[in-house]
Amino acid sequence: MRILFVCGRARARSPTAEQVFSRWPGLETASASVSDDADEPVEADHLAWAEISVVMERAHRRKLMCGFGPALRHARIVCLDVRDDYAFMEPALLRLLEARAGRFLPPGSKPG
Repeated sequence: MRILFVCGRARARSPTAEQVFSRWPGLETASASVSDDADEPVEADHLAWAEISVVMERAHRRKLMCGFGPALRHARIVCLDVRDDYAFMEPALLRLLEARAGRFLPPGSKPG
């Protein structure tokens, strides 16, 4: 399964999620940002590649819909409601991501 993680600047939450879930069997991950001036802004190719797009906040979903609306007609977008209160790879962020995203991922994908 291919999962795209999206947040505001792609500096903490989505890169952390990309790294954490890339270790899960059967998952391919990427991360991008809804900000145009970020190092890795989300593009149509990201969204076409992803089977699930996981946004950290509802505002990120709105930005995706505004920028890529027609291309997202059949896309699966999940919001984790993770605020921008964490540093990259912060243990509390790791726990929160696993707890919230784990329920959307295929059974058996979590590492033993």
